[in-house]
Amino acid sequence: MAGRRAGLAVLLCAGCGVAAANPAAGAAAQAAPVRLIPGKSAIGFVSHEMGVPVHGSFRRFTADVHIDAEHPGDSRFAVAVDLGSVQLPTDDGTTEAAKPDWLDTERHPVARFTSTAVRAEGNGRYAIDGRLAIKGAVRAVTVPVTLTQAGSGPDRVTTATGDLTIRRLDYGIGLGDWADTSVVADPVEIDFRLALKGLAAVR
Repeated sequence: MAGRRAGLAVLLCAGCGVAAANPAAGAAAQAAPVRLIPGKSAIGFVSHEMGVPVHGSFRRFTADVHIDAEHPGDSRFAVAVDLGSVQLPTDDGTTEAAKPDWLDTERHPVARFTSTAVRAEGNGRYAIDGRLAIKGAVRAVTVPVTLTQAGSGPDRVTTATGDLTIRRLDYGIGLGDWADTSVVADPVEIDFRLALKGLAAVR
């Protein structure tokens, strides 16, 4: 039971995984590509089973980010999550999460978020509209993102943080007996921290 619970939490977090670039932003590509710093980045999630929080994370993901402070419409924010890299508190939970009732990583190895609009809200805060795809299901979501920067020039590091709550059943996560939300809650909380090198100064 504990293994399956952990598996559910992992699947939910998969929604957190975001990825895919906004085609309209292609012309705004920066001279130097933005690089993700894996050791300083993380994607985690929390699911609740019988009211008890279950924490999980994904070890592998990529990001394609371009933020144009002067022209937000030319920006993009893309993240792709390798669902097979899901990790739960127990080995059984991690194994269960990959199965068809949960993330079904064999048929759907990647979760993607494709940005459709980036809206500047001031003080480094952005609202990013897009489509989140998990297990073949696609839903429109808005992801709040805050950018902070340290250093300057080539040494500048930009950290993008944010969180999002999804409903696991919208993506077919937790099928069969696990579809009972009195056992495993429908909402799943996702949070992320992406450390980026090469992003221009933002406001």
